[in-house]
Amino acid sequence: MLKVLLSGLLLPISVFAEVNFDGNKNNIKETMINVETPAPQVSKATKTTKEWTIMVFLNAKNDLERFGISDMNEMETVGSNDNLNIVVQMGRIKGYDSSNGDWTGVRRYYVTKDTDRSIINSQLIENMGEVDMGSYKTLIDFAKWAKKTYPAKKYALVIWNHGSGWKKGFKSSVTKGISYDEQSGNHINTPQLGMAMKEIGKVDILDFDACLMQMAEVAYEIKDYVTYIVASEETEPGDGDSYDGFLSKLTANPTMGPLDLSKAIVDAYSSYYSQKGEGTTKSVIRAEQMPGLLDAVNNFAYALSQSNDKTAIKNAASSAQSYAISDNKDLYHFAKLLSNSNNAEVKAKSQALMDFIKNKLVAYNKTTNGGYSWYGSSDYSNSYGIAIYLPSYSVASGYTDLQWSKYSNWDEFLVWYTGKDATTTTTTPTTPSTGSYYDWLFGGKI
Repeated sequence: MLKVLLSGLLLPISVFAEVNFDGNKNNIKETMINVETPAPQVSKATKTTKEWTIMVFLNAKNDLERFGISDMNEMETVGSNDNLNIVVQMGRIKGYDSSNGDWTGVRRYYVTKDTDRSIINSQLIENMGEVDMGSYKTLIDFAKWAKKTYPAKKYALVIWNHGSGWKKGFKSSVTKGISYDEQSGNHINTPQLGMAMKEIGKVDILDFDACLMQMAEVAYEIKDYVTYIVASEETEPGDGDSYDGFLSKLTANPTMGPLDLSKAIVDAYSSYYSQKGEGTTKSVIRAEQMPGLLDAVNNFAYALSQSNDKTAIKNAASSAQSYAISDNKDLYHFAKLLSNSNNAEVKAKSQALMDFIKNKLVAYNKTTNGGYSWYGSSDYSNSYGIAIYLPSYSVASGYTDLQWSKYSNWDEFLVWYTGKDATTTTTTPTTPSTGSYYDWLFGGKI
């Protein structure tokens, strides 16, 4: 937020009229911070091309608001510097967190360093008012603005919010995706995410600080517009990424490449939750390898269908590592369970798929195991870095809208495997099921 200094700065009398100097003097600073002031002009210094610009699309317009406040304060413990820009577009709504002046709407910040872990003190660049953070067009506008205003040699985009893979879980009529805005009722679904990334242009890292996003279906949609995808196969705890953890590593080594920073994000995340004793997954995949994954999956799926051994396939599917949304399965583990098949083709194609995932697709993968969670034991020993949609009953509507379905034969395999046809739907956003009992009780980002 913009720091308003009383010395050396002329303010209109009307500004002071809005400030309540009565009561607890400790609140004066926070009140001054939240006074509506014209957005300052970006100085020419910000036009300097730095090593990295980290762009955080922080949609806290939902029950995760308190975690958004916390993550902003984490970023401020490091802050921007001569080699690093940290830029945040943050949205808030009434009803969840009243700290920091309880402002609502959407604001853009240039993150600056401070040691206060409760009050956001960063430079307020723009107060945008009521903006739909569930619109893919809003994401495009933010990322293009950040790249133009804060140029760098390398860019990382973080999308912060609830996530649910390619299709939202608890309400079957809701298309899965990310960035759920409770105020508008909108979110960014998977096809829209692809459209957004195409318009934004290439970024070195796309980090999903959200649940369940490391899926083949999501990655294929954005494969041409990002170098590395950092995400979790499983739900993320409400705290999400450890921003101070990976940003401090970047500050110590500002010229690190995209893969090293991607690994730093995973390492910081894994270390934080390991110390807390919580079970997590987080991986880095090479987006350029997604066409190769599609080919390996096609060969694997064809071999399975030709074997006609649905019993073995269903047994493997039910035993494969699954997540909070049970239709999400670890692809490597599913293939591993079929790699001892008596069918030579199934065995060969299973092994080929495993080799591709391990040696080419997944660049880095870490898991932590924790105590019992609300949907089962959090032992992620069989999470290898990429999940896929593998329903047990029928193929959900909307699946055929995905690029993955259009260019792979996985959807045809699912129809054969389940015996139920898939239905095409439009990609119009509908009301999300955020704020659910599970969100409230467990504080996760599902």
